Amino acid sequence: MRRWLPPLLWLALLLGASFAMERLEPLLRWLDPDSRQLLYQRASLAALLGRHLLIVACASGLAVLLGVTAGILVTRSWGRDFLPLASQVASIGQTFPPVAVLALSVPLLGFGALPTIVALLLYGLLPVLRNSLAGLQGVPPAVLEAARGMGMSPLRVLWQVELPLARPVILAGVRTCLTLSIATAALGSTVGASTLGDPLIAGLVNGNNAYLLQGALLIGLLALCVDSLFGALSGPGPRPPG
Repeated sequence: MRRWLPPLLWLALLLGASFAMERLEPLLRWLDPDSRQLLYQRASLAALLGRHLLIVACASGLAVLLGVTAGILVTRSWGRDFLPLASQVASIGQTFPPVAVLALSVPLLGFGALPTIVALLLYGLLPVLRNSLAGLQGVPPAVLEAARGMGMSPLRVLWQVELPLARPVILAGVRTCLTLSIATAALGSTVGASTLGDPLIAGLVNGNNAYLLQGALLIGLLALCVDSLFGALSGPGPRPPG
């Protein structure tokens, strides 16, 4: 139970800040005594948190699906020739900054959440693919030979031996992908997506430090919550059959 205490603590702080930000009004007043309005009220912070999470979940889910699938395909004997191509394609996503991807996506996809999801997908694909390759290629050959010697089919070897043993490394890639997406999703507010970047942009435009603190605090707590959750989920994989 001890390993679940940090994510539960961060989750409690995140929910408390989302639903009871007015409790921090004295701190906000101290930070920005000249502002007439301290609490961001154009939209509910809890609603922005939910929309932020939805965009991150969609983009990261697609990145995990594509990255792990590509990692599996190019580590098979018949797909190894495509390994350099898969790595290069995934690297392209991090060659361009997310702001540039957003700017290029808006004329094609319009304003809103869709260009943000595309930018986060391209940005988060590389760590998932790299860790999937590292995890699957790191399975000891002797373990694979033992599994085949037991009469296991290639599909059973994949699902019952390779993926369980590679799970900690793959989860580390997913963890990186989610952390990057949570921070980068705030840029979606510049193209009309409703995210926790809204208070940040409003704070920058109006010179309101209290707005900036609210947006940054929620994004930071969300990142810490997700990161600590994956820290609790990560652990030694199951022992190989023997």
